[in-house]
Amino acid sequence: MKIKNNGLPTVVMVVVALALSPVYALAGARVVRDFSLKNVDGKMVSLNSYPKAKGFIIIFTCNHCPFAKLYPPRLNELYKKYLPQGVPLIAISSTDTVVFEEDSFSEMVAKARRESFSFPYLYDDKQVAASTFTAQKTPHAFVIWKVSGEWVVKYNGAIDDNGTEPALVKRHYVADAVDALLAGKEPLVKETKSIGCQIHLRK
Repeated sequence: MKIKNNGLPTVVMVVVALALSPVYALAGARVVRDFSLKNVDGKMVSLNSYPKAKGFIIIFTCNHCPFAKLYPPRLNELYKKYLPQGVPLIAISSTDTVVFEEDSFSEMVAKARRESFSFPYLYDDKQVAASTFTAQKTPHAFVIWKVSGEWVVKYNGAIDDNGTEPALVKRHYVADAVDALLAGKEPLVKETKSIGCQIHLRK
């Protein structure tokens, strides 16, 4: 009598794949893993740098993109508003600096000082974070939340609905998502289209 294969090797392969993958689905949710990148102050920053964080606002941005240049004051406001509530904002530059010299680390440091960034501005030179989040544009916003010890993507897309005229913003997508999550609710809008300059991932 032959004993049928119980599929254990397949199960093991799936578990290994999940362990190695930076992004995977867990009960229908998109989960992202931690990263460690250099901040403009020279220190390494990761999600674990904020052990009491309930969630994070992750903004993929850069120096050179005209659309991204419109948002630093609004990012400062989001950081100031939500950090005390346990939701830090972290900005990440993942642009290929071979193509855009303006996005080099030294230029990031200069921009952060010149424009008084209050939030961390991290250098993703190997594009690890951009690949993890599948970031597409600058800026591209993600709101992630801790669920059962995992970082789950709750919103991704545009920061708001009017990049060029802050006074005319009607939909504050990121703020609305964070407010809902802080209230124990799911965001009404979970995804929008990010508008800006394309992030070209090196292969």
